[in-house]
Amino acid sequence: MRTLCAFANDFANLGGGYLVIGQDCDADGRPVFPPVGLDESRIDKIQQELLAACQLIQPPSFPALSVEQVEGRHLIVLQAPGGMHRPYKAPASVTAKHKTWHYYIRRYGSTVESKGADGQELLSLTANVPWDDRLTQQARVEDLSRTLMLDYLREVGSALADDAAAMPLEALGRQMNVVGGSTEAPWPKNVGLLFFNEAPDRFFPYTQIDVVWFPEGAGGDRFEEKIFKGPLARMTREALGYIQRNFLTETVQKHPDRAEATRVWNFPYVAIEEALVNAVYHRAYEEREPIEVRISWEELVILSFPGPDRSIRLEDFEAGRAVSRRYRNRRIGEFLKELDLTEGRSTGVPKILKAMAANGSPAPLFETDDDRAAYVIRLPVHPLARVDEGAATEVTPEVTPEVTPEVTPEVTPEVGRLAAAMRQGDELSRQALQDALALKDAEHFRKTYLLPALVSGVVEMTLPDTPRSSKQRYRLTAQGLLWLGRTREGG
Repeated sequence: MRTLCAFANDFANLGGGYLVIGQDCDADGRPVFPPVGLDESRIDKIQQELLAACQLIQPPSFPALSVEQVEGRHLIVLQAPGGMHRPYKAPASVTAKHKTWHYYIRRYGSTVESKGADGQELLSLTANVPWDDRLTQQARVEDLSRTLMLDYLREVGSALADDAAAMPLEALGRQMNVVGGSTEAPWPKNVGLLFFNEAPDRFFPYTQIDVVWFPEGAGGDRFEEKIFKGPLARMTREALGYIQRNFLTETVQKHPDRAEATRVWNFPYVAIEEALVNAVYHRAYEEREPIEVRISWEELVILSFPGPDRSIRLEDFEAGRAVSRRYRNRRIGEFLKELDLTEGRSTGVPKILKAMAANGSPAPLFETDDDRAAYVIRLPVHPLARVDEGAATEVTPEVTPEVTPEVTPEVTPEVGRLAAAMRQGDELSRQALQDALALKDAEHFRKTYLLPALVSGVVEMTLPDTPRSSKQRYRLTAQGLLWLGRTREGG
């Protein structure tokens, strides 16, 4: 009962925990197989005793119970999620005639009494239900998408997927802990609508990721914007895929003294993935501010609101030692962890630092203000992949009817040849383009032909629908076709 009480208090905001009855362990805490198991005739009696004992927790807390079979032995598994009415307290001894109640929390692998500063902090959490675990009373259970819920269960390999299609939607929602409230008045939870509704921005405005490209730099007159909306996991993956397809390029530098070439990315994908998922995980969805990804030739910047917890020092971020004692959205973190998008153990910042270092990129910058109102992660471009903004815009005009005669002849022989080579097929690999242009030097091809074409919008990069594929392909855009017709390059 003390452990169930500690899980309900969920002091570290990790989502509660599990307790298994009928499983023994050795002196090191590792499970012993085959399990001891429970006599099948005792299972009903144990459930009755649990019902009475859980009522001794104040306020009462009842974990989800399931009877499982492992290697032919019966076990009772109790899932105790973080409670909505913490702090909880339990009797020091359930069987004592005169009971004394205490608050309990989890410390590493043990249940301990909450005392001193921990006790005061736990009391400050009274009725402080995290936002993502609250009920959404402006929505209905029917706003949850069974299709999205089934897709999620199948993706994470849950055994519930086999029975979910035939279950009532409310029962399925309660099983996944995305529906709460009484039987007479059930409501979906915020986390359920974020992951299992096709348009969560209807309930939480500006639940979106804005990707903005500045070909002339942040101070230029031109920028391109693409907005991603939808269920949280899909929105995140689509934004990452779009960035990977269109803005990540690999630079190859040959060396006269050795056969191996140096290969670097302008921005390492792993660092972008960690930074963006971190923003999705920790942003405040009650604030009407989107996550913004700003990309230029110099850096990739991810902006989210609000900033990190006040207990985390900025110098710890820069050193990769940032450890949060409390996560802002523990339920969102649970789903992202099941989808392998995050680990939920303060590993995001160290991974960003390692990915940037492994690529040879400058160290990332982490910025916030004194009030922790916003959080900025800056990923500088690799020096070998740096493109001078002025040079790029000077030789690469905007593809519009207003292109001046003085500029067009300068770029037509270069970018026009590239566009003409692509005209016969929908997509071509970089090697195929080099062959079509009779080129052998990849670096010369990239700088002289490919980068100006990408900047001008004549060509766009594409990728197969595999999240981490690096086999880039290129295709002619509608603007490129218009420009070919206007300049009459390639016939």
